[in-house]
Amino acid sequence: MYRLPLSSLLLFLLVDRTPADSLQEGMRDLHSRFSLSLYQSLSSGLNQTNLIVSPLSVALSLGLLQLGARGNTLTQLEETLGYNVQDPHVRDFLLLSGSSLNSSEGVKLLQTCSLLVHSSVLVQRDFLHSAASWFNVNVVQANLQSPRRERPERRNDEPWPLSGSSSSGELSGSGDPQPSDSPWWPSWVQMALVNTVSFRGAWQKQFVFTHTQNLPFLLSNGTTIKVPMMHQASDVRFGQFRTGAEQRYTVLELPYLGQSLSLQLVLPSDRRSPLGPLEEQLGPRHIWSWDAGLRKTRMDIFIPRFKMQNRFNLKSVLPVMGISDAFNPTTADFSRISEEGLYVSDAFHDVRIEVTEDGTKAAAATAMVLLKRSRAPVFKADRPFLFLLRHSKTGSILFMGRVMNPVDQSS
Repeated sequence: MYRLPLSSLLLFLLVDRTPADSLQEGMRDLHSRFSLSLYQSLSSGLNQTNLIVSPLSVALSLGLLQLGARGNTLTQLEETLGYNVQDPHVRDFLLLSGSSLNSSEGVKLLQTCSLLVHSSVLVQRDFLHSAASWFNVNVVQANLQSPRRERPERRNDEPWPLSGSSSSGELSGSGDPQPSDSPWWPSWVQMALVNTVSFRGAWQKQFVFTHTQNLPFLLSNGTTIKVPMMHQASDVRFGQFRTGAEQRYTVLELPYLGQSLSLQLVLPSDRRSPLGPLEEQLGPRHIWSWDAGLRKTRMDIFIPRFKMQNRFNLKSVLPVMGISDAFNPTTADFSRISEEGLYVSDAFHDVRIEVTEDGTKAAAATAMVLLKRSRAPVFKADRPFLFLLRHSKTGSILFMGRVMNPVDQSS
């Protein structure tokens, strides 16, 4: 896992480039390190399950906490992220990574961050003003300690946080809203951070429904199942790479409509190689090498449909990454939010994604067809693989995850 001191950002600004280019490269490095650290912390001990997380969304949520923090609490947030969101250039970079997405044709990103504060707490006006300028943030005062409390209103289709949650950081919950008399945080809570994100995007070149076939997918335990495998022959960016341990792997990039976003699929080259070592060895320099090393190639592409949703309570994960004071009632310093001794008792992250033929939603039964063999090289994701959904201009990782079983939709 990666920890980077705040001073690291300054080093990137000293290179012989324009300030804008230097800042973008520095922020891309810091964000990649944070993204991989978050992903690897969450994936530890969950080797056989599908997994998805939105590093950009979590970073924006932690940025909101930075706005309200002081002292060592602020220092830990800065060192884990690698930057201070009070810097206007940093804020511009983060907001560009998020706010420009919904303006892209065929792309819909729903990202919300809500800081729920108990109704008796007096919130500082300066913090409310700062939070209002942050990305899609709501500061909501509600009765968090009533045994029968009403939940704050939400938009249609906005996912609720972890139901039946614990502080374990494990995946759990059914995804269904719980009854209003079933509390989803403890009775002593005075502040909770709730982050939700979902994405739908149309492919630059859509897969054809009638080309989808039920084909074998090799699970990590050695058994084979049949899954709906999408197919297209297309010119895509493709490359072959090696890790530091000389494990060979391939990367395929599929752009979404408008080409501001792309999905990168990462697959071990050897069918017998498990995915775990590649996950552990993957570092920021590998991700940077893809940007220069991918080449346009005519390929036959086979990837499975998949849909997944994960819910996390980050309370045990973020301290491992260096953010501990924020969750400790005796050391937390959020005096920029309120002088009443607030601390974060829970941090929920709810994320979902669906990959289908048109990039949005499968709507018809699969038709079985025979596809002609071609002489083009083949990329066939018929075994566990990683995926990263990235913003082309900034390199930010919106989503990162793995597919261990394409037909398993449990969270």
